Amino acid sequence: MSTFRNTLTRSSLGALAGLLAGFTALAVAELTASLVRPEAGPVTVVGGAVIDRTPAPVKDFAIRTFGENDKIVLQLGILVLLGLFAIALGILALRHRRVGAAGVLLFGIVGSAAALSRPDTAGVGDALPSMAGAVAGAVVLYLLAGKAAPAGSSPRDEGAGGGWSRRGFLTTAAVTAAAATGAGVLGRVLSQQRGQGAVTSRNDLVLPPPASPAPPVPAGAQLKVPGISAFTTPNRNFYRVDTALVVPKVDADTWRLKIHGKGVTRSRTYTLDDLLARPAIERDITLTCVSNEVGGPYVGNARWLGVRLSDLLAECGVQPPSRGGKADQLVARSVDGMTLGSPVEDVMDGRDAMLAFGMNGEPLPFDHGFPVRMLVPGLYGYVSACKWIEDIELTTFDTYDPYWVKRKWARKAPIKTQARIDTPKPFARPAAGSVTVAGVAWAQHRGITRVQVRVDDGPWQDADLAVQDTVDTWRQWSYRWQAAPGGHTLTVRATDSTGQVQTEQRARTVPDGASGWHSVFVTVT
Repeated sequence: MSTFRNTLTRSSLGALAGLLAGFTALAVAELTASLVRPEAGPVTVVGGAVIDRTPAPVKDFAIRTFGENDKIVLQLGILVLLGLFAIALGILALRHRRVGAAGVLLFGIVGSAAALSRPDTAGVGDALPSMAGAVAGAVVLYLLAGKAAPAGSSPRDEGAGGGWSRRGFLTTAAVTAAAATGAGVLGRVLSQQRGQGAVTSRNDLVLPPPASPAPPVPAGAQLKVPGISAFTTPNRNFYRVDTALVVPKVDADTWRLKIHGKGVTRSRTYTLDDLLARPAIERDITLTCVSNEVGGPYVGNARWLGVRLSDLLAECGVQPPSRGGKADQLVARSVDGMTLGSPVEDVMDGRDAMLAFGMNGEPLPFDHGFPVRMLVPGLYGYVSACKWIEDIELTTFDTYDPYWVKRKWARKAPIKTQARIDTPKPFARPAAGSVTVAGVAWAQHRGITRVQVRVDDGPWQDADLAVQDTVDTWRQWSYRWQAAPGGHTLTVRATDSTGQVQTEQRARTVPDGASGWHSVFVTVT
């Protein structure tokens, strides 16, 4: 029994040694990343590499299941796996100290390789945080394993050898934990300081008055129905779907945008001040993510302020293909390495495609692309809404596939006509009698002309439409239902201005957006 207890105790010490080594490795890596580039931290680069290599259906599942918390779940999953491997290495190191330490170094190599594989890598310096952390972790594990199981000790050494080792282990462990914590805190402080310039530049930014202001939202565009989505989505509630594990903090004073490529006769580089000095347009535009399931939450409407993208392209000599232009694809690149491809024809066909620097009356939030993002009404976000944009290259669809197209999403993705029931919610239990069914419908750049509701397998009934703002915004609707007791299925469909009725055919989000009718089941009491 004594032998078993000693083995269990030393295994626990080994597990603790592994965890402390892992903690030290992460703390030192984050401290090093704060000096190199915060985005080069090992959890961030490994998580990014996982996202890059995850099949589209799995990403789609993660977004459906975890929503905007998908990145937190991924990071927690990485930390849990690292913790389990650290425990295993710590126990292994009790008998094979060098092998355990080498295992920690192996994780450093993996982290460095992940850093160098990222599209936003800044060079070999991005590999330093993972390697520095791994070296520190390996040293800590080697030392602690030696204290937990010194050479020549055995389970019977309960005298000076075992007791001294345990005390020495605990002392070394305490010092290690304190030093690692200090390194981690210092790294966090330094990272925050590196981003302070971006925060200050956003706080100091004064948005110009629009030369072409958005018309006031017409009376009647917002229905007074409890539970319906607000016509204008507040910034704090606007959906966020992207691959950035760390939101880029870009200093507006140093930000630059380059326009170049095929058919560009005059390459140009713009500063934010250059854009702010130009005539600004203000527009209400609804954005939709291609990952939005039928009835899903990844759609929102905001008032955007920016400059016409077509004007900037024209200054650079760009012509659309219909006028003899050489490029049919505009590739937008973000500071985090993301690439999005938009049809040049759509960008330059007269719609309000813009480079936006304002959202709902304030500078863009960091989550939504500060200092500048791109948006094109009528196209899903993955082919139009580049956040933290820094580069625009004119090219062709035949010669270049952007990030999502390489992962089997469609090259061109006009937004599909959709309607959503906001109220009553699924499985609600409204009282019998008059029940208001209401929601939103959208078909950006075409507009909604009709919404119909069906109860169970009954006939389609026309809903009342709210006043339309523009064809680029969603439209609210409502239907007064005389509800009888029992279970009922409510279904909605929309018709756009081209006369196209929303299809019943169900399709998943991959490769070009979900389709089908939205239904909810309720029980009338």
